[in-house]
Amino acid sequence: MVDEQRKEKGDTRVPPGLVRFELLHEDQSGTKARRGRLNTPHGPIETPIFMPVGTVGSVKGVGPDDLKTLDAQIILGNTYHLMLRPTDALVGEMGGLHRFISWDRPMLTDSGGFQVFSLSEKRKITEEGAAFQSHLDGSRHFLSPERSIEIQETLGADVIMAFDECPPSTEDRAYLEKSLARTTRWLHRCVKAWGRERSSLFGIVQGGLHDDLRKRHAEEVCAVDLPGYALGGYSVGEAPEAMHAGVAYSAPLLPRDKPRYLMGVGTPLDLVTCVEHGVDMFDCVLPTRCARNGLLFTSEGKLVIRNAAYAKDPRPVDPACSCYTCRTFSRSYLRHLFAAGEILAMRLNTLHNLHYFLDLMAQVRRAISEDRFAAFARDFRARAQAQEAERKGGR
Repeated sequence: MVDEQRKEKGDTRVPPGLVRFELLHEDQSGTKARRGRLNTPHGPIETPIFMPVGTVGSVKGVGPDDLKTLDAQIILGNTYHLMLRPTDALVGEMGGLHRFISWDRPMLTDSGGFQVFSLSEKRKITEEGAAFQSHLDGSRHFLSPERSIEIQETLGADVIMAFDECPPSTEDRAYLEKSLARTTRWLHRCVKAWGRERSSLFGIVQGGLHDDLRKRHAEEVCAVDLPGYALGGYSVGEAPEAMHAGVAYSAPLLPRDKPRYLMGVGTPLDLVTCVEHGVDMFDCVLPTRCARNGLLFTSEGKLVIRNAAYAKDPRPVDPACSCYTCRTFSRSYLRHLFAAGEILAMRLNTLHNLHYFLDLMAQVRRAISEDRFAAFARDFRARAQAQEAERKGGR
């Protein structure tokens, strides 16, 4: 009742409760890295954090029990995919996404904007929202800021995202300016539609690779008092170095006392570099997608398990790794499973890659707490560059 009265009066301030961010420590070794804690209705999230992606309510290849063993603190669901199948109405009828997928830890849902705008020829953008054709059966749908919020609140995620347009970072400047203005107008519509009962709304800052547009849009978005803010439109076509430079400029523009989320990023090197610039939250399909294609991340660099060189290799994927896959199986067996097309290959590879990403973030949090993150990031970057040079030289 109070929220309805506030909305009628045009008051969009965030009431206390729901998610609450604690800034626990800022690195003292010369970086902008931060240790924090995001308190949610389904438990705390220690930041910086990597969030595995569960597009249709499932992190591909693993179950909730696996994710808890890996200590995944939060996972993602996708509004676009879930609204099409099984539909948000069905998920709501089943008690919400947490109950539907048997996950009792925090969840975040994206707004569906990225997927809709990536449909290219199958969608049309207007001031009201985006009309698009389903990739499943060609049926026509319409997603507006209000509808996106309605779907996400029905799903019941702890963190929901504002509906935005996500043009490539390399898009023409004139188009970006029109897009930013529309995204700001959409944000205000999202806020009016937001019920605040159990989901916390994050705003999204766009602007491509233009510092002045990023600054302008950050000021517009952050003028709306929200529980958290995200950077969107990175890692969508630009070189990694350009993305890193953009995040270095943009992340400090977001409020110091709120969580900062970099959407859709990225590689292990991206994570370490962007933590260095003050980012708290990340998500990416990279570890699970690469696992399904036989690419594994290790302390010694990338390993393509399908290569014939591992057919008789008795070693674990990564001798320094403590995951179930590395404790139990040889490279030879994993290569055999992959070559044979066995489903078990996907699961074991996914367990390893997720362990690598989540353990990396645990190392990052320790380094920040101990004020040695600058050295940690420098050493990690040097190893990554040397491993990549060696990999390319060995082709």
